[in-house]
Amino acid sequence: MRALRRSAHAPELLCAPGNAGIAADADCLPEIAADDVDGIVAAARERGVDLVVVGPEAALVAGVVDALEDAGVPAFGPSAAAAELEGSKAFAKELMREAGVPTAAHVLLRSHEEAIAEIGRSAYPAVLKADGLAAGKGVIICSSEEEARAAVDVFFTEQRFGETTVVLEEFLEGEELSLLALCDGENVVALAPAQDYKRIFDGDEGPNTGGMGSYSPVPGFGSAEVEEIVDAVHRPIVAAMAQRGRPFHGVLYAGLMIGPDGPKVLEFNTRFGDPETQAVLPRLRSDLVDLCLAAREPGGLAGAEAEFAPEWAVTLVLASAGYPESSSKGDVIGGLEAAAELAEVTHAGTAARDGEIVTAGGRVLNLTALGATPAEARDRAYDAAGRIEFAGMQMRSDIAARAVDRVAS
Repeated sequence: MRALRRSAHAPELLCAPGNAGIAADADCLPEIAADDVDGIVAAARERGVDLVVVGPEAALVAGVVDALEDAGVPAFGPSAAAAELEGSKAFAKELMREAGVPTAAHVLLRSHEEAIAEIGRSAYPAVLKADGLAAGKGVIICSSEEEARAAVDVFFTEQRFGETTVVLEEFLEGEELSLLALCDGENVVALAPAQDYKRIFDGDEGPNTGGMGSYSPVPGFGSAEVEEIVDAVHRPIVAAMAQRGRPFHGVLYAGLMIGPDGPKVLEFNTRFGDPETQAVLPRLRSDLVDLCLAAREPGGLAGAEAEFAPEWAVTLVLASAGYPESSSKGDVIGGLEAAAELAEVTHAGTAARDGEIVTAGGRVLNLTALGATPAEARDRAYDAAGRIEFAGMQMRSDIAARAVDRVAS
């Protein structure tokens, strides 16, 4: 939202549904859910919107971009057919095989009985993934057959996963890297790389989350290394989607594991994923509105580049009590103004109540600080976090520590 606001176009911003923090930057439409396709289209037409930038994956998979374009409203994001790249891990695996994109070896499990039989033959650790959307909570790393059995029971019996296929894949070792790129159906423009922290606890312990923090840039991944990844991953996928008649426009996010054999894809997102976006976009010096408009047009990004400031960015996620298994709502949040003196405060799971800001979800706030070095950015982010208070607040203490050590050495 703030990257769009910085545009030279000086746009008037609307957000559906928005939250207590976004209300400071945009006119919020709380009556419209993020996946209410009809409501979004109606509001965009009524307000004469010139461009809709779609964030949530559920809306993309539901076809909000198709509906907006059909209604004559320009939209940035993939069609429903192209968003299947995130909406179905089985489809993504098939496409990677077709395009020659490196990824983990895998087996598709289409029933509980098939899954139980297969996990008895597997090596451990292993990874189980729900095929469809799961809000960042559809991946379970299993160290034993017993844990895999429990994971299979969750995926095939819990209603939130619906009728699903489960992907069983080899456990990849190495270092994670996130690389977002803008695509126009033909061309790919890479954004700055970032590193995400998926597990809830320090040292990458505990269950997976939607992300507990990130930083950008990443030591060892300059422009040459980024271009190699784009050549190996993003461009083959964009070409394969075009060949299938599903041209990909929007953001193609590759979650990667960098191991001894080079990068392998863990997952694709078809949107600006958080918390990496919070660390990447504050460094962007190009006009995001211009880039989004160009990406809508076939070939519109030809010759384009995304320029970034040299500063480091460190993003911390502050989560509510019980996350990721549950979340605490209604806890009063203090210290927001004091934290904003040191870092950009981005609201996620918040709400306004009786003149106060309260928790309203699992991941509550993102704090992003900039600095000339990773140490400076990290110190500012944690100093800002120290000014925030709410009951049961969870935060990792090791975000970007790896970058600090590497740059120092």
